[in-house]
Amino acid sequence: MTPPPPLSCRHALFLDFDGTLVDIAETPEGIRVPEGLGALLTRVADRLDGALAVVSGRPLSDIDALLKPLRLPAAGLHGLEHRATIGAAVERVAPPPELDILRRRIDAAGLIGEGVRLEDKGLAIAIHYRRAPERGPALAAALTKACADLSGLHMLHGKMVLEIKSQGHDKGVAVTTFLNEPVFAGRVPVFVGDDVTDEDGFRAVLSAGGFAVKVGAGETAAAHRLADVAAVHAWLDAFAAARACA
Repeated sequence: MTPPPPLSCRHALFLDFDGTLVDIAETPEGIRVPEGLGALLTRVADRLDGALAVVSGRPLSDIDALLKPLRLPAAGLHGLEHRATIGAAVERVAPPPELDILRRRIDAAGLIGEGVRLEDKGLAIAIHYRRAPERGPALAAALTKACADLSGLHMLHGKMVLEIKSQGHDKGVAVTTFLNEPVFAGRVPVFVGDDVTDEDGFRAVLSAGGFAVKVGAGETAAAHRLADVAAVHAWLDAFAAARACA
């Protein structure tokens, strides 16, 4: 596994958020946004003529609040929410009716508590078990059973989180959608992410002739790796600070 090549002005850049731009915290609201992150992303986006998007499992309202006042092109909830350009309206996929059924089943099964937390994102449901990692296999089995007859839903396995959302939407689809937008079209795509859910984004940019960067350890389709969030920031800063723009 090799470090990524330098960014150039011909790239389109797609960035995961938690674990890539900010360190993962025990709870989603517990993350700390490094001072200067918004300014760094602004500098990078300017050099790319706006071809930078955040592609996250978080709702876009979270991303906007954490990066305020910056409002980049972004895909939230693994692509269920999409903002094509700065200042554009957010497009949202309608929630499947099966989610209401799943909510009732989760409540009836007594899965929440004892270190397990439910995060209802409206268009998706996330079950966090970072405080009770030993419960992960049992939770996955219970949720798989609960979703077995709900064909409109799909479960994602992330870092100490299980997320259930609509079928047909993932970070790869989100990237492909961006690449059809004028700001991103015709560029070489690059995706940077740390989690299993980012692998769909990796495969999308590889299929489009770009490259992928895995942050941290773990098996991956990416050919390049950065050690941690600090290394991602340094890589982005090197591009933003370079005098020439290849």
